[in-house]
Amino acid sequence: MVVITLQRNKCIGCNYCVELAPNQFQMSKKDGKSVLLHAVEKKGFFTLKSFDDSIFDCSNEAKKACPVKIIEVKQV
Repeated sequence: MVVITLQRNKCIGCNYCVELAPNQFQMSKKDGKSVLLHAVEKKGFFTLKSFDDSIFDCSNEAKKACPVKIIEVKQV
């Protein structure tokens, strides 16, 4: 299982996550910040749990590229 967490309120809207993992992230037209698709929000943290292990590599690349380090990716 892959667990992705996004601290959306700290997003600066650089768009790297969308470029590297477009199936997991998109930019909000409303405020220009990243949205983690199909995520559940809890106290400002958006979390996606997926059994599709194929999303790990691209999501991890998005994590590495994020200049404000607000993406966490774990393989459980």
